[in-house]
Amino acid sequence: MSLKLRKLSHGLGAEICDINIAAPMSESAFGEIHRAFLDNGVLLFRNQNITREQHIEFSRRFGELDDHAAFPSDRHPQYPQLMLVTNEPQPDGTPSVSRYTGRRWHTDMSHTLEPSLGSLLRCWKIPGVGGDTMFANMTLAYEALSPGMQKLISKLHAIHFSGGRKLDNTIADQAHAAEQKRLSPPLAHPVVRVHPETGRKAIYLGEKVKRFDGMSEAESQPLIEYLNNHATKPEFVYRHQWHENDILLWDNRCTMHIALADFDQNERRHMERTTVMGTPSGYVVAIA
Repeated sequence: MSLKLRKLSHGLGAEICDINIAAPMSESAFGEIHRAFLDNGVLLFRNQNITREQHIEFSRRFGELDDHAAFPSDRHPQYPQLMLVTNEPQPDGTPSVSRYTGRRWHTDMSHTLEPSLGSLLRCWKIPGVGGDTMFANMTLAYEALSPGMQKLISKLHAIHFSGGRKLDNTIADQAHAAEQKRLSPPLAHPVVRVHPETGRKAIYLGEKVKRFDGMSEAESQPLIEYLNNHATKPEFVYRHQWHENDILLWDNRCTMHIALADFDQNERRHMERTTVMGTPSGYVVAIA
């Protein structure tokens, strides 16, 4: 199979055209997809009118899937491999706990000891306008830093916190935040991570990071802010406008992303994500 690729932006991303990911696929054909994944950081598969079982099965080709035990309130009730990112009310009529998920720059599962290798997000419902997702190429961002800055951050470890979502201060939201804190204590990961397959270095940070290990928040914030702002410059970013039945695959080892709130919150936005587990990283940090 020879893939037909269409670049999505200068910084990262490619669409794989004319493909049905639920169809039988040889190892060599999947190998081409995997190569495109490593080369582009984000892959788009359009018009994937597939079942949840087929979504999960295709995702498994990239590695072991997370059962989202760290997000018990967010996972699909019948399919723990699927994490819901939705503003659809729960069956009892209460607001969805995942309605504000992803509205800060982040990488998936960075608050765990096995941060995600990749994520495959399928779009079920999208508002008439907006609801976009933006991605940043953290490898290009690292390589654009001066040698002095690269050296400065090479030994730093950033402390990643779970949660960080906007809350409406409801009892359900507060209970959800407390459960997240219990399940996922703060973890420190290297600010510079080496991609295990490409060997390239990337910044590993995001807006859920408040400080570096061994430094105060006040000392850490100027550098954290600089690096996050640097990484999200237009030349490193792709903005995705969703269509129903899009599936986006991204490499959490060298990208970060943000879900935008640029839509009428009364309209439905429903996504379902599989999460491919990565290699062990980091250590638990005791926070007073």
